[in-house]
Amino acid sequence: MAGVDMSGQVFKSFLVATLLSLVATPPVQAGDLPVSYVVLGEDGHAGARLVTADHVCPPIVIDGRALSMAVRAPAETLPQRPTQSSPALSKPSAFPVTICEASIPPRTKHASVLGRALPLAHRRIDRIVVIGDTGCRLKAADNAYQACRDPAAFAFAKVAAQAAAWKPDMVIHVGDYHYRENPCPADRQALCGGSPWGYGWDAWNADFFGPGAPLLAAAPLLLARGNHENCNRAGQGWFRLLDARPLTPGHDCNDPTRDFEGDYSAPYAVPLGGGVQVVVMDLAIAGGAALAPGDPRAVQFRSAYGELLRLSKQAPSTIMITHKPILGFGALSANGKVTLTPGNQAIQSVFATETPRMFPSGVDLLLAGHIHLWEQVSFASDHPSQFITGFSGTLEDIVPMPPSVPTGASPAPGAVVDHFSSWIDGFGFMTLERAGPRRWTAKVWNLAGQVVNLCRIDGPHSSCDRAQVH
Repeated sequence: MAGVDMSGQVFKSFLVATLLSLVATPPVQAGDLPVSYVVLGEDGHAGARLVTADHVCPPIVIDGRALSMAVRAPAETLPQRPTQSSPALSKPSAFPVTICEASIPPRTKHASVLGRALPLAHRRIDRIVVIGDTGCRLKAADNAYQACRDPAAFAFAKVAAQAAAWKPDMVIHVGDYHYRENPCPADRQALCGGSPWGYGWDAWNADFFGPGAPLLAAAPLLLARGNHENCNRAGQGWFRLLDARPLTPGHDCNDPTRDFEGDYSAPYAVPLGGGVQVVVMDLAIAGGAALAPGDPRAVQFRSAYGELLRLSKQAPSTIMITHKPILGFGALSANGKVTLTPGNQAIQSVFATETPRMFPSGVDLLLAGHIHLWEQVSFASDHPSQFITGFSGTLEDIVPMPPSVPTGASPAPGAVVDHFSSWIDGFGFMTLERAGPRRWTAKVWNLAGQVVNLCRIDGPHSSCDRAQVH
């Protein structure tokens, strides 16, 4: 992704190619393209991305110097591959757009593409927006069809606008961007008629890039992969559009025989300054049950723990992101009784063999999504706090959570709950503001831009003003 000086003949060639592409490319509807954003990767490397209808990439201007952008992925329609859905409810993934990329060097003061300023990362990150599970659900297997055209029922656009207005230094997304998997059925047209579906650009744009535009312009993105972005779902778009690393064969989800390889990427760390870092873990392929010793995912997860251990030594305090919550609760309702369910037992079964704490010393805070609510759990035992922020757009979980954890209930063996807070059936986002060494203030915001809960994080411990938000 290194830039090349756009001068002399190179720049003249670019202009000619651009003029030719304008002649050959049909007009794009206003407001759709181009889309520009910045993705943070290993060691805080900032990568500029552009989604364009043109076949050539425009220059990126960095501190007054025009540099070339490289083609990350060309416009193409990918052959239909096996998906989680039946063949009748699947189709080839069409990406009639070119994805461009370029590195943004550290200490860059200004960067722009096509006259649009790109958000740059600060050396010290003090204000963070945390969102998750943002798409509009269209899923035949669950007979779940969200009212995608109703901004009250699919509220990600409102969440993104409110969160952007808070002026964050960074946006963390804990995974599950894409939910429009299957066509809207004839009897649900009032809810979702006319919605794009499948795993191509049109559905990605409707679910994430269109409604999320204010956030993409507000701050660099630190992105975790969700299970909706596994290879048998929206993995092709994940790797083309959002993955922080280079797009390579095997890590593109195009060849189903390489899905095991494509469904896992090694952890990486992003420094926030002031002795804090974020480590992003790609463990969304985990199921719900403990892994058998011979399960090949156990090898990947042990490798991930080893990398987490190595990375955790780089900073006094680590915030860890993985899509599926390891120390959080879910809830099931049967016969009028609500039962709390534990954290992800597949990940627990591997991490617990490394240390009873399941996490290296210095891992203070866990961020996750997957469960469609907001939740906070802190422990009297030696475990990091868990926050779940899966409440930013998709159909909410509405099984009521208890005001306190029943005696003896635990999300993981040996984890003794000290503080617990939750909010169900409400769209919003969470913010983190640095309050001191290993200390943060977390605020939970609703769609009206109001703070509905306030939490304090001190190392691995946390507590909130309200046990329940109503």
